[in-house]
Amino acid sequence: MDPTIRKNIYPGQHVEIVQKHHQGTGELSQGIVKDLLTSSAQHHRGIKVRLKSGLVGRVQNILTPKK
Repeated sequence: MDPTIRKNIYPGQHVEIVQKHHQGTGELSQGIVKDLLTSSAQHHRGIKVRLKSGLVGRVQNILTPKK
């Protein structure tokens, strides 16, 4: 699934994100989506989310299988 399209992301989903300060290195963090922060239908760098752990970043990979 394409992580740049908002309808592909939903709360409870397991994803990998890149935090803003890690964009240069591409270091990814994993977690469960709590909130979607991007309001537009699509974003070329990935949909911004808040994970249950509190981390905020743009989704790079969706790890939960498609519904």
